[in-house]
Amino acid sequence: MVTIRKATIIDLSAITQIYNDAIVNTVATFDAQPKTMKEQKKWFDSHDAKHPIIVAKIGGDVIGWASLSDWSDRCAYSDTAELSIYIKKEHQGKGAGKKLISASLRQGKSVGLHTIVARIESSNKVIIHVLKNFGFIRIGVMREVGRKFGRLLDVVIMQIIF
Repeated sequence: MVTIRKATIIDLSAITQIYNDAIVNTVATFDAQPKTMKEQKKWFDSHDAKHPIIVAKIGGDVIGWASLSDWSDRCAYSDTAELSIYIKKEHQGKGAGKKLISASLRQGKSVGLHTIVARIESSNKVIIHVLKNFGFIRIGVMREVGRKFGRLLDVVIMQIIF
């Protein structure tokens, strides 16, 4: 059974392993080099009650995570956050992602966020479909903005307004 809870520093190693796997093996992130624990600690510390990191667990194992991060450091965007979500490959398509999205949206709404955006590499039709089911709308496509694995990649921008 999947449980969802706020991430703690104890989860950071598992979060980092999941993210680094996505960096090395997927286009879900446009990061190209695996993150160090020092880099990830800085990222972790940049989150707060308005910008939480949550984890999905089965038993004692973290199988996925989601975060709401600042969309921009400009103060006019203070009520906007960006959703990120990563699930271990062997647990994808089994509902953990939906639980993480649902919990992230509840948290965002409860802390007064006005809108949440998501950037998705355009070939990831599954997450685009899942986000649509949560009420996100596609607001645009940025063409050929990323290069990874020798390919130019498009990014779909999606948004939900509370």
